[in-house]
Amino acid sequence: MLEKTLILFDIDGTLLTSGGAGERALRLGFLDRFGIDDDLQNVEIAGRTDSGIARAMLRAHAIAETPENIAAFFDGYLAHLADQLPRSDGRLLPGILPLLEALQARPGVVLALLTGNLARGAELKLMHYGVWQFFEFGAYADDHHDRNELGPFARRRAVEKHGVEFPPERIFVLGDTPHDITCARALGAKAIAIATGKFSRAALEAHRPDFVFEDLSDLEAVLAALSR
Repeated sequence: MLEKTLILFDIDGTLLTSGGAGERALRLGFLDRFGIDDDLQNVEIAGRTDSGIARAMLRAHAIAETPENIAAFFDGYLAHLADQLPRSDGRLLPGILPLLEALQARPGVVLALLTGNLARGAELKLMHYGVWQFFEFGAYADDHHDRNELGPFARRRAVEKHGVEFPPERIFVLGDTPHDITCARALGAKAIAIATGKFSRAALEAHRPDFVFEDLSDLEAVLAALSR
């Protein structure tokens, strides 16, 4: 039997840039619910989960981290995200579409998401940029606020859908932040870092991923890394 490979993609800074739509939607959703315009300067965004970001914003303003407050905030965030995406100068990042097409055509390759986005937020972003259909399932901020806990959700869903185990050496996590590398290590997976977000190649290399790319435009090199 052909051994299957599970390839897990981050979204923001890896697959695409939303042109600031996500950050604006967070600010507007928070303003709607709590009447506070948080400029997000004191909240780490890159590589964090939406649920973790929400908790940090609430803590920063001494607002109770109740399920009701978080749910109401997310309702506003998702509504504003749908509105902001068409207004924003976002795009797929270099090499993404050819890579997804090449991987989808390979027998035994399973494409999925491992992202800090909410599931609905991920769908809105990837639908807008035309790549939602490439991914069978995902692990999302709805599953857990700690990114390092998301890998097992993705792995379990892969087993449920395909009926086979995916050994750690056949799982790849692609992302643009040190948090993605740490998340891969927590799962025992291989980490592929891409310097298309807020972290330089040197900053990513300091966290010792298995592979580092400036971007994913060198299709042959990226496919070779994903075959090791």
